[in-house]
Amino acid sequence: MQALTVSLVQGATRWHDAAGNREYYGALVRSAAKSDLIVLPETFLSGFTNDTRANAETMDGESVAWMRALAAEVGATITGSLVIREGETVYNRLIWASPDGVLSWYDKRHLFRMAGEHTRYGGGNQRLIVELKGWRILPQVCYDLRFPVWLRNGRLEEAAGGMDYDLSIFVANWPSPRRQPWRTLLRARAIENLSYVIGVNRVGTDGNDLPYAGDSVVVDPVGEPLIELGPQEQVVTLTLDPAPLKAHRERFPAWMDADRFSISD
Repeated sequence: MQALTVSLVQGATRWHDAAGNREYYGALVRSAAKSDLIVLPETFLSGFTNDTRANAETMDGESVAWMRALAAEVGATITGSLVIREGETVYNRLIWASPDGVLSWYDKRHLFRMAGEHTRYGGGNQRLIVELKGWRILPQVCYDLRFPVWLRNGRLEEAAGGMDYDLSIFVANWPSPRRQPWRTLLRARAIENLSYVIGVNRVGTDGNDLPYAGDSVVVDPVGEPLIELGPQEQVVTLTLDPAPLKAHRERFPAWMDADRFSISD
């Protein structure tokens, strides 16, 4: 594992305006310091919408191509979620766009029923773990944060390099009335999984008049925030050091006492 430089892009997403958001977030991405990884919020080109037919694009559409081109332009991996349609099903899909043009993706598993997301979107059933500069990274979407079984960091054989992942990322549209669970659960996921955690949320007010307080954060493996963002538009960059993570896992190997289980649909 090498040092990993990450930029958090906390923006005020325009409601149902993909072209406007591409221009807006493109400028924010270009303003970031040189990074290995740039993280955008959930549904950052539309807002958290249940109007799926009007806002969904395909993987061959303009927005995915834009992400791929932007990643190549800035020389960094870019991630965030989009509303993506495949056939008759729409997904809240996290896109992982590498600067070499390679795409990976993860479909949000846990759909926010309190807003009817489960009636309009299809849910995923496969975790995605990607590698970047020797780091294993688990990208997730918003409501997934509440489900620790799905997020459990399992132990691999030493020959495979250790634990499932070293860093988890949560892209979100998490409204400010629920900001305390957001802040608390991000820290809990870091502590229990012996990993770094990044949460990137949006700011502003959406088309449903829901306010967002930001609170994007990077948390270390003992639950201490390395940086916390406020309620305004911000782009911040920091470098994650693998040494404290390795030292903590050796010093405090709680994984050895974890309960074994399996997940089934």
